[in-house]
Amino acid sequence: MSSSPDIEGTVSGTPPAPGSMPVPAGSSTAAPAVRPPVPGGVPQLPHACDVVPSGDVAGTPSSTAGPARSTPRLVGIDAARGFALVGMIAVHNLDATDADGTASLAWTLSAGKSAALFALLAGVGIAFASGGRRRPTGRTWTAQAASLLVRALLIGAVGLALGYLVPTDSAGVILPYYAVLFVLAVPLLSLSSRALVVLATVVVVAVPGLSHLLRAGTEPVVVPNLTFTALLDHPLQALTELTLTGQYPALAWTAYLCVGLALGRAALSSRLVLAGVVLVGAALAVVPVAVSWLLLDVSGGRARLEEVALQSMTSAEYADVVASGWSGTTPTDTGWWLATMAPHSGTSLDLAHTIGVALVVLGVCILLGRLTTSLLRPLAAAGSMTLTLYCLHLVLLSAPALPGGPAGFLLQVAVVVAFALLWSRSHARGPFEEIVAEAAGAVRRSVAAAGATEHRGAHRRG
Repeated sequence: MSSSPDIEGTVSGTPPAPGSMPVPAGSSTAAPAVRPPVPGGVPQLPHACDVVPSGDVAGTPSSTAGPARSTPRLVGIDAARGFALVGMIAVHNLDATDADGTASLAWTLSAGKSAALFALLAGVGIAFASGGRRRPTGRTWTAQAASLLVRALLIGAVGLALGYLVPTDSAGVILPYYAVLFVLAVPLLSLSSRALVVLATVVVVAVPGLSHLLRAGTEPVVVPNLTFTALLDHPLQALTELTLTGQYPALAWTAYLCVGLALGRAALSSRLVLAGVVLVGAALAVVPVAVSWLLLDVSGGRARLEEVALQSMTSAEYADVVASGWSGTTPTDTGWWLATMAPHSGTSLDLAHTIGVALVVLGVCILLGRLTTSLLRPLAAAGSMTLTLYCLHLVLLSAPALPGGPAGFLLQVAVVVAFALLWSRSHARGPFEEIVAEAAGAVRRSVAAAGATEHRGAHRRG
């Protein structure tokens, strides 16, 4: 199935709050929804990923120090989120294959790639929300970890509720998987960028093969969207699906998270760094395609793969899954499946390729944001509140009276972009982002205050 959002940071949700003027900690005064104009008179957009001033609470009105903001960079990041949101809407509405059985253009451009971009941007958002280039340590880490766990709980709850509404054949609800990713992000908060890149490499190389071994003797199936009922009735099965066998297996997707965290700790305002991101991304996007071609078409792996696959599926079924992809995992009847890179196959080549595409899109969007913010405004507005808009998209997708196909795609894109543009005129965050940010911020402040009180008490006793 297809992608969904970061949904970011929380799915947009891990972000620091937008606004333009500082508000004293603990104040309930909302930050302004639109920042002062930049030179040239273009209004600055609210966004989901501002760098949080030291000691501030990510996602609260007080995390709004205007001078610290880098609007072109952050508008570019939100535009990348908006780009991923549009791609996800396309995957959920448009046909996967053309009449001749080959993958459609929309599927080729978006399937698997939109979800990967959202997951990578979730890592960027988490890095920004936990201090940007300054990694959290000590009590700061504890407070940020508590805040992240609250985000995971709320986002997971929204996802489980949507599971009752959204049929699995319409869309795979990604939010419960994101909740698990946020939990897995907690021990990663203090890792260096180098360590994060190394860990991402290990995950890309090792986890797909390990998953292949652990799932030996089973066949991939489309896992129904998780609900509270399924979680409570079969908690171990639900955990297995969320981490290993589901549509967006969190263990493999940790690679996207690690890369995003490393990027969020980097100097993304530097043209040199951005050029490096684009070049590395282009290499990662191209090399796996070449490796898959060498293994399958030059070395004869495709013939061996087909020989085994056609024992359990028809030629039409085989052609369909090769063109349109799987639902998170591949069969285990032959190791040659690991040489494929169909959308959502979760192979090492698929992970590396989609990370590369995500890096290119992100780098290009940030570079474009340095040239213009007005042209990116519709995408950036949508990308600043993807948690809300993702849920709105799923509601529209599940409405029986609304059209699907190209008409449904255009209608849903128009609705979510129009909502984002209108809402951002008077609000700093989307409605769901506001709820998540306020709850997570309150917990972070509470944990930080408790730690400071304990430290003062120990100091007096000493």
